[in-house]
Amino acid sequence: MLPLAVSATVQRALTDQMPVVALESTVIAHGLPSPRNVEVALACEAAIHARGATPATIAVLDGRIVVGCDRDQIEHLGRSDNIAKVSRRDIGAVIANGGDGATTVAGTLLCAHAAGIRIMATGGIGGVHRGGETSLDISADLQELARTPVAVVCAGAKSILDLPRTLEVLETNGVPVAGYETSVFPAFYSRTSGLSLDIHLNTAAEAASLVQAHSALPGAGGIVIANPPPGNAALPLDKVETWIERALAEARKSEIHGKDVTPHLLSALARLSDGATLETNVALLVHNAGLAADIAVALAA
Repeated sequence: MLPLAVSATVQRALTDQMPVVALESTVIAHGLPSPRNVEVALACEAAIHARGATPATIAVLDGRIVVGCDRDQIEHLGRSDNIAKVSRRDIGAVIANGGDGATTVAGTLLCAHAAGIRIMATGGIGGVHRGGETSLDISADLQELARTPVAVVCAGAKSILDLPRTLEVLETNGVPVAGYETSVFPAFYSRTSGLSLDIHLNTAAEAASLVQAHSALPGAGGIVIANPPPGNAALPLDKVETWIERALAEARKSEIHGKDVTPHLLSALARLSDGATLETNVALLVHNAGLAADIAVALAA
């Protein structure tokens, strides 16, 4: 049994069957620069509160899975240099060592489900890395989505990835990908990747109905609810692609591999874009948190 430490606020909401939204913590410890990381984490929680739901930021602290980090814990995640990046494979080791870890999408899915939370918000899911057909560098997020019945609100997959292959793997694993107020897959920083989606949602109530119907299937896993970044914050896809190619070339030259690739690329993109990608990332994180809260409220109703 997982050593869960559920905050009193989150536990009360779960017991009363009130809406709760899980939030990952890797974006705090590894995704955004300090002190912006803490500010954005608190802004996401505020957006969820404002829509009538309870936020539950998840992390591993002192060897326990904390579901519902308080402000001091969020600030610790944002300022410490000794926070592990924790996916499913890492949770046991961090717990055994009594350590601290920030949960990825996959790690958050696992912990949210264990706590009884049905929806989470993030920036973008992981996926098949460019060149993944030969390197087999594929995010654990995809497999976790296939087996864990939690809906993820995101701005698609991170645009540094191979988006067509990412969608193929999700389809193969039976994970529905629904566009929210769109019929195309968002490309994280950009509102469209040009890749069509079969499921189109117009309201939070429709999204809640999809979650209910899918979760009733035998052996159902998760759902991806793809929410394009706000129009005033979105960036042109061709411009982003230019920055990505330069960032990838830098990563290859520096021989950066594995789980170090994503944080390196995100940092490089912020530098190459003079901070534009960082601002888009911030905007879509808060935007996704708000939509996830709306869907959680509809689910609770």
